[in-house]
Amino acid sequence: QVQLVESGGGLVQAGGSLRLSCAGSGRDLKNFNIGWFRQAPGKEREGVSCITNYHDGTYFDDSVKGRFTIGRDNASNSVFLQMSSLKAEDTAVYYCAATGWYGTTCLRESEYVHWGQGTQVTVSS
Repeated sequence: QVQLVESGGGLVQAGGSLRLSCAGSGRDLKNFNIGWFRQAPGKEREGVSCITNYHDGTYFDDSVKGRFTIGRDNASNSVFLQMSSLKAEDTAVYYCAATGWYGTTCLRESEYVHWGQGTQVTVSS
C-alpha cells in the first residue's frame, strides 16, 4: 500500500508559478506511474500530467503543455508538478495518484488505485 500527500497549493496571480509536491510513504514512488489530476468546481476530474515508471516518460494534457513540467525527486520519494504561466482556468483541486501499471494512457483517472487528498490551487485574474 502506498500513501500520497499533496502540498504546495495556494493562491497566485495569473501569470505566476506554483510547485506542487506529491510525497509518498509505504512504497517507493519510482516504481509507480504517478499522475496529477485536477477538479474544478462543477466539472469532472481531468488528467493534467503523468510520469511513467518506464524511463520516466512524461505526458501532458494539451491545456498545460509548455507551461507545466513533471518530475521525480527520488531522494525525498516525491513527484513534483511545476506550474508556470498560470491562468484562471487552472484553478482547481489538484490530486496526485499512483498505479503500478496502466493501459492506453496514464492520464486516465480510472487507471489509478491510490490517491492523495488534494491541494487547492487558486489563480486570480
